[in-house]
Amino acid sequence: MLGRAVLQAPVPVGAAIGRANDVEDTMSQTRLADTTGRLRSPAATPGHYAGCAQPNKGLRYPADPPTVEEIILVMRQAGPGRYADRSRGLIAILWRAGLRISEALALTETDLDSKTGSVLVRAGKGGKRRMVGMDDWAWEHVGRWTEHRVQLPVGPLFCILAGPTRGRAWSATAARGELRRLAAQAGVRRRFAPHQLRHAHAIEMAHEGIPLPIIQRQLGHAHLGITSIYLREIVDTVHHRRPPVIPASAGLRP
Repeated sequence: MLGRAVLQAPVPVGAAIGRANDVEDTMSQTRLADTTGRLRSPAATPGHYAGCAQPNKGLRYPADPPTVEEIILVMRQAGPGRYADRSRGLIAILWRAGLRISEALALTETDLDSKTGSVLVRAGKGGKRRMVGMDDWAWEHVGRWTEHRVQLPVGPLFCILAGPTRGRAWSATAARGELRRLAAQAGVRRRFAPHQLRHAHAIEMAHEGIPLPIIQRQLGHAHLGITSIYLREIVDTVHHRRPPVIPASAGLRP
């Protein structure tokens, strides 16, 4: 038995196009506009990458910290100016205080106490609060950045420098990208990531003979065993690195 067909009034082509444009405009205004009124890419909307696997899923990077020479090369590569001072200030805090990137980017100006040489981490891993130390060399580089920071709106220590969002938090993605760019330009043939600088801090403290409980508190580890395993992994990785390679003709030159 055939069902009866349901007849609907035809929709004019012009009306259909106008309706589609209205829907598109509404979506642009409600979903693709940021706080400054600028339209965002659909990739920036919530749920755009839902169900997509992360490109680095399942990958494990070795605890291979950069050398002192490589870190200095990257800091020099930044050049002059306030953008460079911001990058050097971030590297100094990650390297000489051993902070996580999230901890460093969450700092405010009031969390720094150069007189006592201390940095207050208000919300570390697990929401824990701790106080860490930092040497005078690092304070010198951080101080150069804070001279620029006081001229910007109140907010996070490491912030955006220009545009309508100036003074707001510098994102971890942007900070990581800046470090990678500087390392590539400096000719550093090694992964140069914020956590690698934390590794460098930990291994240098261990080589200097600093007691393990102090390293544990500096890094913000909940248990001493975590610090021990953490250092063991770094030491093993560094110990098994390939020896330096020189050209065969290097030893033949007068």
